[in-house]
Amino acid sequence: MTPEDVKEFRENHSIEVCLQPSKIRIFSDEEYIQVGAKIQEDLSPCPVVFAVKEMPLGFFQPHKTYVFFSHVIKGQKFNMPMLKRMLELKCQLIDYEKVVDEKGRRLIFFGKHAGMAGMIDTLWALGQRLSWEGISNPFHRVKNAYKYKNLAEAKEGISEVGKKIKTEGLDKSLVPLICGVTGYGHVSHGVQEILDLLPIKEISPDEIFSLVRSSNYSKNHIYKVVFKEEHTVEPISPEDHFELQDYYDHPEKYRSKFETYIPHLTLFVNCIYWDKRYPKLVTKKYLKQLFSNKEKPNLRVIGDISCDIEGSVECNLKWTQPDNPVYVYNPFEDKTTDGYEETGPVVLAVDNLPCEISKEASIYFSQVLKPFIPEIVKADFSVGFDRCILPSPIKNAVIAYHGELTPNYRYLQNYL
Repeated sequence: MTPEDVKEFRENHSIEVCLQPSKIRIFSDEEYIQVGAKIQEDLSPCPVVFAVKEMPLGFFQPHKTYVFFSHVIKGQKFNMPMLKRMLELKCQLIDYEKVVDEKGRRLIFFGKHAGMAGMIDTLWALGQRLSWEGISNPFHRVKNAYKYKNLAEAKEGISEVGKKIKTEGLDKSLVPLICGVTGYGHVSHGVQEILDLLPIKEISPDEIFSLVRSSNYSKNHIYKVVFKEEHTVEPISPEDHFELQDYYDHPEKYRSKFETYIPHLTLFVNCIYWDKRYPKLVTKKYLKQLFSNKEKPNLRVIGDISCDIEGSVECNLKWTQPDNPVYVYNPFEDKTTDGYEETGPVVLAVDNLPCEISKEASIYFSQVLKPFIPEIVKADFSVGFDRCILPSPIKNAVIAYHGELTPNYRYLQNYL
């Protein structure tokens, strides 16, 4: 929450706010103190605690309400001890990810900012990789997203790269430079907002093949391809036809066909929601085959913004941090090497991308969360779940209540 919004809570809703101290927060402790907030490490007096991501096991206290991105709804193994601890302490857990409207659209998210930061870092990684390969390229001018003063400065820097491509063109070994983007939600919109600062020609997935066959392509443009589900998977049975809802309901009837496009992509940016019911887009087996070819593959960088470990991008083996954001996946040894100097694709796997453009992301997040906070803070969590009065989008996002999984989330018992 921004200091301005914290001030509004105190003045308009009589809500007292405590924050843990932080030397790296985009808004300083002093800015919060000036609007009447308290800065203290111990949050035990607070009945409701808001955070961004997971909290340490030792942080939770009995009967408290916690609101954060918990990353448990897929039964993620690494967070089951946290969920189990919250249940033991009879806590309430409200997950931002499940706060949706009547049409199932998420209301509280960082997606667009993750996409923007991820695309900036992906272009930085491309520049570093190509320079290591000895290929002259304009992308070496791009910095990590967090090294720009703000988002405006980052956009200005990438626009300058675009002008250079437009006037001088790309090295002939790089053309056609095709960037594939999977997904069309908030994350994808953020990716494309950055990508479109460059001289872009958008083509359909099917046009990739005719483009590379024709040799009638531009060295002064980057080709953008946005993939939807119908492009990435196909029915296993030749008698069936692709239907989106059928794919969502019965993913076991489908297989990936995305690997037919991969040889022609220089950049692949992954923005899809994925769980283990769905086919993988990039498999380790395929990458081993691709990099076994005598010709050097076009694929240089995979920006896995969705960042599911060994998920839709199977070679994503670990999360990274903004100051060490990439590693190379070696398909022959099934191992990673930090940096961009190795055989195999460079993988960007930062799992907290919005923090790299933290001021803009914080202002946006504060705006979308603010309307819900007074009703969460003033709710009576001592009554039974059926009698607890919360806005419908928030009540649907209550995963645990009084230490029990709520009806919509009882399936998580199978993962505990």
